[in-house]
Amino acid sequence: MKVVNYISEAFEELKTNVTWPEWAEVQRLTIVVAVFSVVFALSTWGVDEIFAKSLEGFFTWIKA
Repeated sequence: MKVVNYISEAFEELKTNVTWPEWAEVQRLTIVVAVFSVVFALSTWGVDEIFAKSLEGFFTWIKA
């Protein structure tokens, strides 16, 4: 019974005390997050490629 009461109170608080953003703001912020996620993923890939090539060159140089 405690769990049901907790869930009921949580939903009530979400309906009455939480200020929800406007739909346009949600869409705008979703686009911002998506763009930054892609930029971050591409930069992480780029740094990984640079380190991989550097290490490959270093070990090739050591072998020679």
